Amino acid sequence: MTGPAPPAPAKAAAPRPVWVRPVAYAVTAAGLAACVVAGLVAGAAGIPVRGVLLALVDRLPFVSADSGLSPVEYGLLFQLRLPRVVLAAVVGGLLAMAGAGYQGVFRNPLADPYLLGAAAGAGFTATLVIVIVQVESLVPLAAFGGAVGGVLLAYGLGRTAGRDGGGTATLLLAGIAVASFLSALQAFVQQVEVDRLQRIYSWILGGIGADWSQVWLIAPYAVVSAVVLLAHGRVLDVLSVGDDEASGLGVNAGRARLVILCAASLATASAVAVGGLIGFVGVVVPHAVRRLAGGSYRVVLPLSLLAGAAFLVLADLVARTALAPAELPIGVVTAFIGAPFFVAVLRATRQAET
Repeated sequence: MTGPAPPAPAKAAAPRPVWVRPVAYAVTAAGLAACVVAGLVAGAAGIPVRGVLLALVDRLPFVSADSGLSPVEYGLLFQLRLPRVVLAAVVGGLLAMAGAGYQGVFRNPLADPYLLGAAAGAGFTATLVIVIVQVESLVPLAAFGGAVGGVLLAYGLGRTAGRDGGGTATLLLAGIAVASFLSALQAFVQQVEVDRLQRIYSWILGGIGADWSQVWLIAPYAVVSAVVLLAHGRVLDVLSVGDDEASGLGVNAGRARLVILCAASLATASAVAVGGLIGFVGVVVPHAVRRLAGGSYRVVLPLSLLAGAAFLVLADLVARTALAPAELPIGVVTAFIGAPFFVAVLRATRQAET
């Protein structure tokens, strides 16, 4: 996906009635709950809804309930389906919230979590591990390091090369340059080791595993990035009116932008490390949330977290059931949904600027 156009000045969001936000939270939370239950119930081997709900209740402290599930169904639920659904929810929430953070920083509705070389850096280092080290367990760690490294490289390049001291336009261009360079390196490595192309492509297209260890692997980074981004909702609202106005309100625009970029990039790196390159979540979800609840980032960020989780759980459900017993890469599913949506957002953005 090509890089977004230079950021346009933000326009004031239309006010929403007071009742809209509580309704938006309730609808989003209910949608997430429904997607989670569907993800646990549906599959090649179906599990009764009642049994799933009772089994989950039975896991609560001081509660005992007979689910009626067989040992095979019980193992399938808690060892395969539940970790996969939880991981999909975490990855989707991180990508959507990171997308909202990037869009707030760059004041551009087309910005997404793969700016600043995060995805390209993750893809390059993951490819190196697959080709050279050939240790599958090291792929998430390598992807995480590559994503962080790509962001740091792009940010450093933007700071040193830009006359505006690393402003939004310079950072965007630096990210595009770094991503192009790292993607070229990745393509070179792939051509050198063509016998491992299938494994590389399967990672690039994205996929959610069914392993609790991956959930615990990214949990600390997910919590830190989510807390930082949620705490900066008001700051993003202030930045949306311009740096001069933000300074007048006592906000250090440069420092705030750096903190938010770091938190969004950490969220992206964590998601990429365990899910591969899953595109469009960071564009589709925040834009839909703005249509539902308005443009204030104090609302957009938490709702994007919930809606992103629901979106990717549902996308993963489609990926593993549409061609059952075969499985689609989840990145293909999100692209089918996200590409037309991205075009629609692009057209709406251009019309608003003219």
